[in-house]
Amino acid sequence: MATASLIKAPVGQSPGTGGRMVAGRGGGGGVVRCSLQGAVVGGRAEWQSSCAVLSSKVAGLGPAVNGRAAPSFVNGHVAPLVPEPAAKDGAGLDLVPVSSVNGGGAARNLPQPLRISDLSPAPMHGSQLRVAYQGVPGAYSEKAAGKAYPGCDAIPCDQFEVAFSAVELWIADRAVLPVENSLGGSIHRNYDLLLRHRLHIVGEVQLPVHHCLMALPGVRKECLTRVISHPQALAQCEHTLTAMGLNVVREAFDDTAGAAEYVAANGLRDTAAIASSRAAELYGMEVLADGIQDDCGNVTRFVMLAREPIVPRTDRPFKTSIVFAHDKEGTSVLFKVLSAFAFRDITLTKIESRPHRHRPIRLVDDANVGTAKHFEYMFYVDFQASLAEPRAQNALAEVQEYTSFLRVLGSYPMDMTPMTAGSSSTVTSSDSSSPPPPSPSST
Repeated sequence: MATASLIKAPVGQSPGTGGRMVAGRGGGGGVVRCSLQGAVVGGRAEWQSSCAVLSSKVAGLGPAVNGRAAPSFVNGHVAPLVPEPAAKDGAGLDLVPVSSVNGGGAARNLPQPLRISDLSPAPMHGSQLRVAYQGVPGAYSEKAAGKAYPGCDAIPCDQFEVAFSAVELWIADRAVLPVENSLGGSIHRNYDLLLRHRLHIVGEVQLPVHHCLMALPGVRKECLTRVISHPQALAQCEHTLTAMGLNVVREAFDDTAGAAEYVAANGLRDTAAIASSRAAELYGMEVLADGIQDDCGNVTRFVMLAREPIVPRTDRPFKTSIVFAHDKEGTSVLFKVLSAFAFRDITLTKIESRPHRHRPIRLVDDANVGTAKHFEYMFYVDFQASLAEPRAQNALAEVQEYTSFLRVLGSYPMDMTPMTAGSSSTVTSSDSSSPPPPSPSST
């Protein structure tokens, strides 16, 4: 019998791209294999031809059982036996007339064959792109995902690491995660995850943060005894809450939108939440005070992550992110690394140090074994240049001479959109609330 084994490739993977489709063992998400009469079809053109043959007819070459033809198989399912027309040359051919089964109603239940569109790469922007973010619907990360990829299918994740894994496992095509805030500083957890996972930064988004104080409908501010939100949101609204004269207890929650959802789900009439106006709309909360952040220049920077890097260009401003470590003592190595960029007139926009997890402490020589002398660090650096520029390539070549470890996290276009209400109000679904006031750009 002619058999076919088709394993559907994940959305966004193409036989001609990085997710190369070859015959292999189970567990490979990008495997497409088609065997016809025991012959493995390797090329894409041959595979398409085989699919066309297999989808048009199924040969029933098995022996008869009790005088009846053996059941035929379509897409791995047993097809009902139907009257068999006289076959030419003695060969039996079982076709499944869909219109004759339940009056044609079975057509909707039959498995559909693979189409070329199922194997086409996911669009760079558009409605079919699946984007993972940390939090629940209404979170600022969801808003950043909508700004980065308008009309995308946003996928909420309960943890940052889940968003990384969702992209690696082809559950999502992209991830949009925060890395720093103009008031709260760096989100260290995501810097550590960037080093642990093999995803690439393909873009950035800067989103103004506009906090709202919300409670259940009908609740007055005087009745509040507690305010819950993300720790950074509470810190960013500390002075405003004090100026409002609220005698409330501040309690930390996992995320801003999750705090609003918690108050609404449990009917807490003595508790308010700090979150976005979209969260208030989603969970039926009433906004008691709008724009309660202490600083109107509160901006969060998000990075867009993908499985494959993008091709660097020189026709627009680019930013490159790297991480490196050195195993030599003293500050001269760090000075030499920074000089490699300074001599080539490359502007650094960020430098961040994080403890080296695999070698956190450096010990002195054998004369004083066991005495800690230095902490070991990984250095994260962002600079304004594209890897397509020779000066950036030469700078990294020089940096590699001074370091024991160097990795390029991504070279990607800079977010040059102005910090206005219009640029930050693009979300996955329509938002009827009034847009936040313009916020100045932060560097």
